[in-house]
Amino acid sequence: MNAMRDIARARPLLGTIVAIRVAGLPETAAIAAVECAFAEIGSVHRCMSFHERDSDLSKLHRANGAAIDVDPRTHEVLQRAIGIARESDGVFDPGIAAQLVGWNLLPAPENAQPADAEATWRDIELHGDGRVRLRRPLWIDLGGIAKGFAVDRALAILRAHGCLSASVNAGGDLARFGPEAELVVIDPSCGGARTAIELADRAIASSSGAPLSTRVRGRWRGAHLHGRNRHAVGVRRSVSVVATSCCVADALTKVVLADLRVGEKLLRRHGAHAYLFDEMRGWRTLGAA
Repeated sequence: MNAMRDIARARPLLGTIVAIRVAGLPETAAIAAVECAFAEIGSVHRCMSFHERDSDLSKLHRANGAAIDVDPRTHEVLQRAIGIARESDGVFDPGIAAQLVGWNLLPAPENAQPADAEATWRDIELHGDGRVRLRRPLWIDLGGIAKGFAVDRALAILRAHGCLSASVNAGGDLARFGPEAELVVIDPSCGGARTAIELADRAIASSSGAPLSTRVRGRWRGAHLHGRNRHAVGVRRSVSVVATSCCVADALTKVVLADLRVGEKLLRRHGAHAYLFDEMRGWRTLGAA
């Protein structure tokens, strides 16, 4: 008998452990849905990896200014990234990877053109036919928002398969749906007490500069930057954003870490809210109610 029961699986993907849990389907159908979701996550990773030689980003970094065809999903994520960059007036910028390479937080892309220090997100040119061109050479890192996008895509697949409830958790980027809310524990990466929230049909993403922080020339640097001044942000802060999509939630975490005023504006615009922790003030809630 192919009974209905909760199915949970986990795999190493997206540079972390991705856990998927579903309920409300016969076991065989549930396993098939989970396999399809994992396949989609793997495909998104291959398209948008900063490290893999055959990813769309690696090809773009080697294109010498030519417009190249990319996967429609890469085009969509770049469009979303540029949208957040525009809304934040460059506080969020996906074209900051050269700085992270300089701080040894990312490996230098193989055979890429040297990045122009003056290039920004405004030099990413999206064509209507699905091609992308870099007006000036820059290195794009879609890491967090690509991870959030993969979570969103996987959850959409699980919904399409008829799951009654489902959750996808990729190392802190989590989205779920179902008739009942789930208790989610937020653990600030920069120290301090954990807190818990209830998450219903929403997504949550968390970011902090603390886990990968390192001293470079006597100053602490982290994995997140202010897009305009290229200074490290969030080395002593942790933020979790709840939004309708995990891709948007992840992008907004970087904006909140870099600039609270701009972050609060974008949280309200996207109907999102944030839980911010810092060592001095503890937990604060920002954005839409």
